[in-house]
Amino acid sequence: MRKFTAPPSLADIEALANDALGSIPDSMRRLVRNVPILILDFPDEDLEEEMGLESPFDLLGIYAGVPETQKSLLDVSTRPDMILLFRRPILDYWCETAEELAAIVRHVLIHEIGHHFGFSDDDMDRIEGGAY
Repeated sequence: MRKFTAPPSLADIEALANDALGSIPDSMRRLVRNVPILILDFPDEDLEEEMGLESPFDLLGIYAGVPETQKSLLDVSTRPDMILLFRRPILDYWCETAEELAAIVRHVLIHEIGHHFGFSDDDMDRIEGGAY
């Protein structure tokens, strides 16, 4: 477990996300190796508007792309799939809940990877619990 004496940086959250990625089943990890995971402080204004957020703190992460279950060989992608994790909302949630930061980052990452695969919330809960 990492201890922080200052607010975790973007690089710190990225390291936690990489650790979390290493904890998911290898069969899934291989399938997302080409999906970039980006750490940003907040969602941009366009995403805030698109998601109907009241505050940029309302979104911890998002999968941006077309789920694998909805892709077609005939579709032309206009932008690559990616997973975005938002540092400031994650840190705010961490302070509010006192949960372990690594566990929060892992939960958000697994949830967003699940969206990439078109998984249900039950599927994601099983993955997070190590039952996959």
